[in-house]
Amino acid sequence: MKAAVYEEPRTVTVKDVPDAKIEHPCDIIVKITTTNICGSDLHMYEGRTSFEPGRTLGHENLGQVVEVGSAVSKVQVGEYVVLPFNIACGFCKQCERGLTNYCLTMQPEPALAGAAYGFADMGPYQGGQAELLRVPYGDFNALRLGEDAAERQTDYVMLADIFPTGYHATEMANVKPGDQTIVFGAGPVGLMAAYSALLKGAGRVWVADHQPDRLRMAEDIGAIPINTSEQDPAEVVKEATLGLGADNGCECVGYQAHDSAGHEDASVTLNALIDSVRFTGDIGVVGVFMHQDPGGAQTQGKLEAQGKIPIDFGLMWFKGQRMGTGQAPVKKYNRALRDLIAGGKASPSFVVSHELSLDEAPTAYKHFDARDKGWTKVVMHPDGHGDGHRR
Repeated sequence: MKAAVYEEPRTVTVKDVPDAKIEHPCDIIVKITTTNICGSDLHMYEGRTSFEPGRTLGHENLGQVVEVGSAVSKVQVGEYVVLPFNIACGFCKQCERGLTNYCLTMQPEPALAGAAYGFADMGPYQGGQAELLRVPYGDFNALRLGEDAAERQTDYVMLADIFPTGYHATEMANVKPGDQTIVFGAGPVGLMAAYSALLKGAGRVWVADHQPDRLRMAEDIGAIPINTSEQDPAEVVKEATLGLGADNGCECVGYQAHDSAGHEDASVTLNALIDSVRFTGDIGVVGVFMHQDPGGAQTQGKLEAQGKIPIDFGLMWFKGQRMGTGQAPVKKYNRALRDLIAGGKASPSFVVSHELSLDEAPTAYKHFDARDKGWTKVVMHPDGHGDGHRR
């Protein structure tokens, strides 16, 4: 089968690899029809993680079931399914608590928790930017889709990661109807966080970023854009709220954030949120922060390379704020969000800028990594049905 394989920093090739196959009675095999490039993939693409050369990338996957293991009883061959990026067992202590993002069974390293497809430090599993994908515990992990799945793949594939992740940010930030919310980052996850806040009935949602094309997308969905190269987000929000600040905020950038001068600074969005959110407000952090960053020493400093980031904890403590962190437990939200899509209440595919074939993965990674104008979210089709620009 064909797959997008990581070779070395900033080099992805599409090559033939062994077909995915059933390895456990609970496995299913999915023919991938739609798979996304995620901003998290770029950390690996740039060589900023321990991701091994030769592995297949891709953790945002949707497709059609073509084979099931002997112990699979619910999922059937022929069904369209979307797959949470979390690979979970469903029966460990964490999964029983709904924390499938920190499954203890599927992570082979005893000192760690959580597993994912094609992701650094999250198990040996291959990614789904390929023609076929092995899905462990298919009955638990696969979310079955309805009759409109084939024609609405670009909506439903967002349930694999970014829509639930954006929603999770608003849950940790405790966004409620009427709230005033600030989101840092207008990439796909930031846009999903803003979209989720608006779906929840937030009164005003600001989105802070320095990419004008992405800020226009935020404005298109009803958010208020703040260009961080021209304005201080905290000052904008305070001026609009009698000096108090937003009720809550979401961090959707992560450890490769940049300041207004273009310098990489992992603390910049966290400190801006602490400044922007009012006393006793809540902050949800879903931007990726790594406990080890091989490239951090050169771009930021030795402490940052160890995941140690100088945030303004004194101000956060003084303001009595609360901060939630970590990857999203996708299964906690994906069924309800699926039904919003099916019912016409949500259309997360508005973030898609390009639909391409899998063969175009090397070019797609190059443009997406460079944040080239108009490259907001790339969807790839291993069956060759990509047609270039979407918007």
